[in-house]
Amino acid sequence: MSRSDEIPVPQPAQGPRAFGLPGTLVQRWNALAVLACGATVLVLGYRHRWTNDDALIYTRTVRQILAGNGPVYNVGERAETSTGTLWQWLLAAGSTAPGVDDPLRLAVALGLLCTVAGFLLALDGSRRMIRLHRPAGALLPVGVLVLLPLCATWDYATSGLESGLTFGYLGGCWWLLVRARSEPEPEQDPAPEQDRDRDRDRKASALRWLRHALTAPGRALPATAFVFGLGPLVRPDLVLVGAVFLVALWVVRRPRPRTALAWAGAAVALPGGYELFRAGYYGVLVPLPAIAKEASGSQWGYGWYYLRNTLDPYLLWVPLGLLAAYGVLHLVRARHGRRNGSGNGRGSDSTDGSAGGSGIDSSGCAPGAPRGADAALVVAPAVAGLLSALFVVKVGGDFMHGRMVLPALFLLLLPVLLLPFGRAAAVLTAAVAGWGLVCLVALRPPLGSLEDERIVFDSHSVYQQALGAHHPVSQYDHTAAPRDFTLVARHALREGGHTLVLRLPRDTGFPLVPLAPRVRAPVAGAEARLGLAGAVLPLDGRVVDILGLGNPLGAHTEPVSHRKAGHEKPLNRAWILADLTAPGAPVPRGVDPRRVRAARHALTCGPLPDLLDSTRAPLTPGRFWSNLRGSWSRTTVRIPPDPLVAERRLC
Repeated sequence: MSRSDEIPVPQPAQGPRAFGLPGTLVQRWNALAVLACGATVLVLGYRHRWTNDDALIYTRTVRQILAGNGPVYNVGERAETSTGTLWQWLLAAGSTAPGVDDPLRLAVALGLLCTVAGFLLALDGSRRMIRLHRPAGALLPVGVLVLLPLCATWDYATSGLESGLTFGYLGGCWWLLVRARSEPEPEQDPAPEQDRDRDRDRKASALRWLRHALTAPGRALPATAFVFGLGPLVRPDLVLVGAVFLVALWVVRRPRPRTALAWAGAAVALPGGYELFRAGYYGVLVPLPAIAKEASGSQWGYGWYYLRNTLDPYLLWVPLGLLAAYGVLHLVRARHGRRNGSGNGRGSDSTDGSAGGSGIDSSGCAPGAPRGADAALVVAPAVAGLLSALFVVKVGGDFMHGRMVLPALFLLLLPVLLLPFGRAAAVLTAAVAGWGLVCLVALRPPLGSLEDERIVFDSHSVYQQALGAHHPVSQYDHTAAPRDFTLVARHALREGGHTLVLRLPRDTGFPLVPLAPRVRAPVAGAEARLGLAGAVLPLDGRVVDILGLGNPLGAHTEPVSHRKAGHEKPLNRAWILADLTAPGAPVPRGVDPRRVRAARHALTCGPLPDLLDSTRAPLTPGRFWSNLRGSWSRTTVRIPPDPLVAERRLC
C-alpha cells in the first residue's frame, strides 16, 4: 500500500466525499480487498496443484543443464524444446538450491508464487492508477472477480508450465507502467552533483550519491523498459505485449529521442542477445514447438472454436458485457462533463469514480502529465489483450482449455480490477459477484474427448484420471503409472541392449529395434508423450518425439492433421528408423520398408543434411557461425511427411 492508503487524505474541495466511512476503515477495506484476492488465488491454486506432460519437457532440459550438457533435450542434439526460455532458466537456477531434488515440484511452487505475485502487482497497479486522481476513498474489486471463479485460473496457477511466470510478467508490467506515470519528472537540480564533488573525500558521499542514483525520478525507467522487453523470453507471443507497453511508456513519459533510444536498447538487449545465441546454438530463429505448431500460419476457425471453449462454459460474456457497458457509461459521462466545461468534475458522476474533482485538464490528464498519458494507461493493456487474443485465434488456439486465453483476459481486465466506490460501481460489483458465485459453484469446463472434431481437453482433470493422483506434482507421479511405453523402456534398460523402443501407429505395439552403432545413446525411445519419455529414459538416452515438438526433423515436416493443436505433425515411423537404425536393420510390422528406404535416401538430399548437422555436429566457432548465417532459411524449411514424396521432391 502506498502512503495515500496509510494516511487519510482529504477530498478536493470541488467535489463531495467519495465515501462516507472513517478514513481508517476505508484504508483497511482497501488493503483487505487486495490481500483477500491474492489469498484466494493462493488457496485455490494450491488446492488445484498439478503438472502435465509438457511440464516434464521443461524439467528434462533443466536436468540436462544441471548435468553440464547444456540447454538440450538429448545429449548430442541441440534442440530447443522449451517455449518459455526464461521459465526454463529460472527453474535451472532454482534447482541449484539446497534441498531441491525434483525440478517439477519446484515448478509447481514457483509457478504458484509467480501467479500470486502477478495478481497482487496487478491489483496494486490498478489502485495506484485510481490514486492518480482520487487520493482517497474505498475501492471495489470488480474485474478481478471475473478471474477468480474460473477453473482455468486455478489450474494454471500451477501446472508446471510458464503460465505462472506469464501472470507475474503481465502484472509486473502493468505495475511498472502505472508507476512510470505516477513518478514525477526528473528535476534539473545540480545540487546532488555539487554535494558529491564537495564531499568527495567523505565516506558518506558515496552512499549519498548511490541513494540519489537509485531514487531520483526517472532513474528506474530504463529498468522498466528492460522488463517490458522480456516478453519474448517469457513466451514468444508476448513480444506483442512488450511492444505495446513500450509504446505506452513513451506516451506516458515523452522522453527525448536519445533517452528513447536508450530505453529501446535496454528492452532489446537480453532478448536480442539470446536470439543470437539461439540462432548460432540451435540453428533456427524460434523454439522448435513454434515451428511444429506453425505459429506463423492461420487457422481462424479452430482459433474461434478454442476461444468459445473458454468463454462459453463460464458464461463469460455476462461479466464482460457488464464491464463494457460500465465503461461506455463512464466515457459518455466524462465526455459530457468536458463538453459542459466542468473543470470541477460536476458534469460527471463523481461517485462513480470519474475524474471529476481531481484537477484534470481538458486533455484528460492531471496537470503536468503529457497529453494522452492517462489514456495510455487504459488503452495499453486493452490493446495488448486484444492483440494477444487475436494471435491465439489466428494460430488455432491450443489443446488445453483456457490456457492461452487467460493472459489476454488478464490484460483486458487490468484497468478495472478495482474501481472506486460509487453507485454504478457498487451495482456492477454486485452483478459480477452474483455471476461469480454461480461460476464458482456450478460452471465447469467440458472434459473433452478424442472423438471431438477439434480436441480441447480439461487437462487438469484428464491427468488426474490418467495418473490416478489427485495432485500429480512430482516426476514419480508421472512415471509410476504402468503405461506400455514405460514398461517396455524399463525392460530395455534392464536388458542393456542398444535398442530403440518404437511406438507404432495407433498404439499397435512397442517393438525393440537395434540402434545404429553411430548412435551413442544406450537406449532410445520414440513416443508421443515427450515429457514422459524424457522422465523414463536416462539423460544420455535419446528421446524421439513422434509429434515433432522436440524433433529437429519432425518439426519441419508439413502438417497432416488439424484435430489437436500442436500435434499436427505425426512423424512417419520410417523417418525414425532411417535416422537411428543401420541399413539392413529389421523393419517392424506396421512400417513400410519402401518408405524406410526412401527416408534413408531423402536424409542425404536437399536441405536435410544441413538441417541435421546444425543440431548434431560438434559446436565449433565455425559451426556456430554457419548456424547463425543459415538460421532464417532453416526456420522456413518444410519437408513432405511421406518419405516417398520427400524423396521425389528433394532428390
